[in-house]
Amino acid sequence: MVIFLIGYMGSGKTTYGRIVAEKLNMSFVDMDEEIEKQQGKKVSEIFTNSGENYFRELEKELLHQFTDSDNVIISTGGGVPCHFDNMEMMNKLGTTIYIHLTTKQLADNLRQTNISKRPILASLQNDELETFIAENLSKRESYYLQAHHQVSGTDEEIIKQILEVYSESKMN
Repeated sequence: MVIFLIGYMGSGKTTYGRIVAEKLNMSFVDMDEEIEKQQGKKVSEIFTNSGENYFRELEKELLHQFTDSDNVIISTGGGVPCHFDNMEMMNKLGTTIYIHLTTKQLADNLRQTNISKRPILASLQNDELETFIAENLSKRESYYLQAHHQVSGTDEEIIKQILEVYSESKMN
C-alpha cells in the first residue's frame, strides 16, 4: 500500500507521516528531503538557482519513481498535487489523504518553523502570512479536494483518522 499525504505547507504532512509510518511499520519518504538528497541542494537553493518550474519537474520525476512502491507513506510538497497530472497519478498509485487545516492553523504552524527555509514565504511579514495562505490555499484547494480522504482536527485526531484510512484501505 502507498499512502500520499497532501496538503498546504505547515499542515503536518511530514510530522504525521513519520508517526504513522512508525506505528504501521511502513517506510516513509518526504519528497522535499528526497529531492534535496538526489540534487545535493536545499529546496530553497533549487528554487533560487533553477526556478520553480525546474523544481516542479523534479517533483514529477520523483513521483514516477514510486510506481512500483509498496508499504510506504509519502509526504508530498504542498504544490505537488497542483502541477501536471500529479494528483491523478497519486490517486491511481495509492491512497491520497488531504490534511485539511484552517488558514489560522496553517499560519500558527508555519510561525513555529523556520520560515526562511520556505522560499515562497521567506519575504512575508507576520501580518501578511495569513492573507498569503488564504489566497494561495484557495488556488490549490480544488486539487487537494480530489484526494480519496480528508482528515482534520487536533494532532491526535489526524493521526487516528490516517490510521483508520489505512485500516479501511487494507480491508478493501
